[in-house]
Amino acid sequence: MSKLADLAPELGEILEKYRREDYVPGMTLAVMAGDEVIECASGVLNLNTGVEATPDSLFQIGSITKTFTATLVMQLVDEGLVDLDKPVRTYVPEFSVADPEATESVTVRQLLCHTGGFDGDVFNDFGRGDDAVARYVEALKDRDQVFPPGQMFSYCNSGFSVLGRLVERVRELPSWEVALRKHLIEPLGLEHTVTLAEETIRFRTAIGHVEGEGEGDNVAEQRVASRWQLPRSTAPAGATPCASTRDLLAWARFHLSGGLAQDGTRRLSAASAAAMLETQVVLPAFDENFPHTSWGLGWALTEFKGGRLFGHSGGTIGQTAMLEIAPASGVAYALLTNGGAPVRLIQAIRTRVFGELAGIEIPPRRTPPTPPIEVDPRRFIGRYQDVGAYYDVRQEADGALVIETGLRGALREQLEEEPKTYRMTGYSPSVLITSEPKNGVHGRWAFPETDADGRATSMFDGTRVALRVDDAAE
Repeated sequence: MSKLADLAPELGEILEKYRREDYVPGMTLAVMAGDEVIECASGVLNLNTGVEATPDSLFQIGSITKTFTATLVMQLVDEGLVDLDKPVRTYVPEFSVADPEATESVTVRQLLCHTGGFDGDVFNDFGRGDDAVARYVEALKDRDQVFPPGQMFSYCNSGFSVLGRLVERVRELPSWEVALRKHLIEPLGLEHTVTLAEETIRFRTAIGHVEGEGEGDNVAEQRVASRWQLPRSTAPAGATPCASTRDLLAWARFHLSGGLAQDGTRRLSAASAAAMLETQVVLPAFDENFPHTSWGLGWALTEFKGGRLFGHSGGTIGQTAMLEIAPASGVAYALLTNGGAPVRLIQAIRTRVFGELAGIEIPPRRTPPTPPIEVDPRRFIGRYQDVGAYYDVRQEADGALVIETGLRGALREQLEEEPKTYRMTGYSPSVLITSEPKNGVHGRWAFPETDADGRATSMFDGTRVALRVDDAAE
């Protein structure tokens, strides 16, 4: 037996363990080592119906979709139709944000690597029509600029809807979905990848689950979410597409091959495939031992002891997706879940898959230091927010710092998540970590820059920048 086949029983046990312990209703996993693939499934697709999860089941892939949108853009680069370093308005003249200078200067490249600087988590719904993305882009005209284009990284869903509109316009096609199917899904033979709700009826398809009634700090029993999809206007960012884990591994193989489809035809130039994996921006690190993470053109890039990974995660209404690839060894996995708290599951799978098959050491998740690092509370206390979330940091009567996090705007209703409050411990002079784990995991927030009075001007959660908006939380 091969090493991958030998690993299969253990991976199946990991799925069962965390499905039970962390209330994940259902999940599918596929692992690739070279030309060999194994598949596993556990649980159900819908707690109300009890339909069993199978390896060919469809789950929402969320922001993994961004790698498809980025590839559509790079195909246009190959054809000489798009220049990454030209302003987005060259191709989408109706694009604008509140800042006139940013409107004229933000480039295609900056949108691909999340350095455009404008409000990122805009999820306004413009209906189910083919014009949903076009109407979304036109409505960005009043959105704020958080920082100048190119200054720093902050994850930006709205930028990928703009890129989806770019694809529609340059291709002269009625929708991003048509472009995706014509230029990627069909040429690559992705028979279990769809974008519209009505297409999923042909398959076993998962629905998301959210927390039901429960007590304590850990995830509660699950209930079926009241909504199935996010708005079509944000489809190019990941709101609607669904796929099987096997199709996601076929997608990984396409990029590992440098842009060749399974039948040997070239669908992306080798130069563009390589460019997507070149570092464009380096993300701030929480500490000197934190894995070095950067961003390419659509792909997240991480350096670990033993090798490099590229990949992308995804999250929608009660569903979580993960695709990671080790290019040097040709090892990859795709994991799709429909609720609960899959963070420990993801950590366990990636640790075993890459440790055993690729010789890459995935470090354990961080825990609070002992003793805690002394911090100056004045640096942290205040309200921070972006267009999709708020973060209130305050000091309790006993001197402890706590952080309350919650959603804002359209996401507050769509994701069905209640605000959460955590007691915090000093991790470093500029980083806080949750004192107690939630579902076995400690969260961290960095407050890197301060003003003349020593107060943090922004907060970074590992993906998004939120600006201070009040001196003290109310």
